[in-house]
Formats: sequence, C-alpha cells, structure tokens
Amino acid sequence: MNVAPVHAPYPWPTLARLKAEFAGLRVVGDVHGDAVGFGVAIEGARQKRLFTIQLGDLTDRGPDSAATLRMALELRAQHKGLFLLGNHDHKLRRALTGALVRPDPEGLGVTLRQIDSAPDAESLREHAVDAIADAPAWLRLGSWLFVHGGFHPRMLREAPPVNAGSSKPDGLVPRALFGQVTSRTRIDGYPERLHNWVHRIPSGITVYCGHETRSADGRPYVAVAAAGGRAVFLDTGAGKGGHLSWIDLPW
Repeated sequence: MNVAPVHAPYPWPTLARLKAEFAGLRVVGDVHGDAVGFGVAIEGARQKRLFTIQLGDLTDRGPDSAATLRMALELRAQHKGLFLLGNHDHKLRRALTGALVRPDPEGLGVTLRQIDSAPDAESLREHAVDAIADAPAWLRLGSWLFVHGGFHPRMLREAPPVNAGSSKPDGLVPRALFGQVTSRTRIDGYPERLHNWVHRIPSGITVYCGHETRSADGRPYVAVAAAGGRAVFLDTGAGKGGHLSWIDLPW
C-alpha cells in the first residue's frame, strides 16, 4: 500500500496551491464502507484532475471498510485528496488504539472484522490511526466550508485544532463531528438533531457536509440559510441501503 510514512503530518491544502495543481474539487459524501462507489468517485476525479475532499465517515456498515480506508490513505499519500474527521472515524481510531468503545455489531463491529481479515491489517491499522488523528475537523477554501456534521460561524475565522482526531472532542469539534443535537433520542435510536446552525451561514458561503441523510430523492439536499448562505448535505445513504454521492466544483 502506497501510503505516507507513519507520523508524517499531512499538509492541509490552501486554495492557491490547489488551483495551481488541480482543475477543481470533487466533494464526496459519507462512504460507510462502499468501496466500489468510492473507487468510482476517485477514478473520475483523477481523470478530471480534481482534488478529492471526502467529508468523513469512511467506514462502518458497508461491505468493505478496509478497502475504503486503503483508498483514502493512498489519496492522502499522493496529495490528491483528503478526508475530514467524522464521528465514525473518530470512534474507529479510539477502538484501534485500545480504548473501551461499544462497537455497533452492524457498524464498527463489522469494520473491525473487515480490517482484521485484510492481508495488510497491521499496516492498515497503524496508518489509519495516524491519518485519522491528523484529519481536519473542518476546512475552509474561499467561499466553501467543508465539515462532517455541522457548521458554526467561528469556523470561517478559526483553523481546526491540530490532531483533533486523537483527543476528546472539545471546542467546535463536537459541532463538526455531530452537528447540533439535543439531549433526547429519536425513536430510531439516533440523537435528536437540530438544524438551527444552517441559518447562521452568511451570504456568499456554501457549507458542504454529511453525517445524516436528509435527501428525499437520492440527490444531495440543499438548504438555504436565513442569513443568505447554503448548506449542501451529501450523505445519501452509502453503505446503509442508499448510494454514494459527490459534487464537482470547478474553479
């Protein structure tokens, strides 16, 4: 597997560098182990000279989280893409480092078994631990803000904390990973989520996020903010009975 040396920090890209090397961006929603779909997305981005930004939640539930991790690590090593920190990625790293976590038998439990049975399991674990620790909790590129779970206006002014994936979520990181939640649980067992944060996106800013499937027609869901901005939700159920979605953003 062609990956970066262990412990090498990833240089988070600037808009100027990306414009010099690529024709635009390909923004990919939650993969959740859909390695086939992720492979198609990556190959298409390569052919179009697009830098790939995956919005987090690479693993769990789908058929091949090991292959999905391997492709994400190769993208990172080749400096042709990166993945943001998602809540499933954060939990996976905790499990891989020996922390006491309760693996969902249909989620993290599946992922851990898939990694254990991979021929490169040891290397995959080691590199995944480092890459998840280093994954940005959010990324701003000009008028675009990329985040897994939810937006906060301070993300437009503040860089994400270094190595957010290696520590307990703090500051703005819980918003980035989990969005905006209440203390209540929905009938399906998931936390009750609010979307008040959408209306704080200022005019001229578009936030690309994943984390929850809000689409009713299989296409990314677009919400218009009261403040004039937009949120584009790209989770369309990959690995969970739906499919993987992406959006291309040319310069």
